[in-house]
Amino acid sequence: MVLLFLGVLYTLYFAQSLLMPLIVTSLIALLLSPLVAGLQRLHIPRTISAFLLVSTLIAPFTFLGAELAEPAQKWVKLVPELTQHVTEQLDSFSDAIEGENKNNASAKKDDEGFSFFGMFAKKAEKTPTKSDENAMSQRLKQGGLEIMLSVLSSTPLILAQLMTGVILTLFLLIFGPKLFEAFIQHFPKITDKDQARCLVATIQTELSRYIVTVSIINAGLGLSTALVLYLIGIEDALLWGVLAGLLNFIPYVGSLIGATILTLAGLVQFGVQVTALVPPAVYFGLNLIESQFVTPTILGRNMQLNPLIVVLWLLVWGWLWGAVGVLLAVPLLVCIKLILAQLNIWPHWLKIIEAKSH
Repeated sequence: MVLLFLGVLYTLYFAQSLLMPLIVTSLIALLLSPLVAGLQRLHIPRTISAFLLVSTLIAPFTFLGAELAEPAQKWVKLVPELTQHVTEQLDSFSDAIEGENKNNASAKKDDEGFSFFGMFAKKAEKTPTKSDENAMSQRLKQGGLEIMLSVLSSTPLILAQLMTGVILTLFLLIFGPKLFEAFIQHFPKITDKDQARCLVATIQTELSRYIVTVSIINAGLGLSTALVLYLIGIEDALLWGVLAGLLNFIPYVGSLIGATILTLAGLVQFGVQVTALVPPAVYFGLNLIESQFVTPTILGRNMQLNPLIVVLWLLVWGWLWGAVGVLLAVPLLVCIKLILAQLNIWPHWLKIIEAKSH
């Protein structure tokens, strides 16, 4: 069992470029498959309905990407400038500390005879060199340039993965049911084929309902955040709204990241003053309403998860697949929970995954 666990873990790690598009497209196919099945009952072929639904899904995201391209590029270009500003503040701060140390050293010169025969005189008179002062600033500048270059270099790979995801989604929606039916018919281990079909249909319906519900809730949070930030005069409110909606797929950790980013945005726009805390305060308030009232009311308590399990799960998937893994972690955990519940196996794992009300 230990070797099996390690084998699965490292397979997920080394095969991320293959498995990541498959999982993302599988979730999208689960989202659209009930609609395709419904249109098929209206005598619309799966090929036509799949193309229509995928096009309908792509169109708003393409428009949104075009709208966000300019502010995103602006913030990518601002990264070196922000690091330069931070380094200037650090340099001024270090200069102030150096001046204070010189004043303290000159003030203590008169007491040099009482310092254990000058044993600590060299330490008191030692001042940092110019290279030591600028080491941190140079590192921050290099870090800002590395972030900008990594974002620019990963753009072709992201576009290729998006095209692969669209093609895989179409193929799953068009040919997935036929492949599943052939598997049910010809796999000898499955004796009760009707029960297998009913079980898979139930799991698919529950997962689709969860994905749709969570996506609508997160989209509502993103739109509310963007609208409120726009009304109070925050620049690039749509960008921060989209970011808030995406980060809401990450429980607990996502809200902290969003608040930190909005704090930096407020500092850039308003400077070091109390007004800079308005954007994170707005985001935190809306996120609190969503997490404490909206989501529990809509999803119910049967979809709540143990917070410690969620955090550990986020750490594992963040190590495996980075930011995409963190975004996919909780939907995958809910999928596993629903599958275990429908299969009625390993009930002790369900008790561990579920949140305890007390």
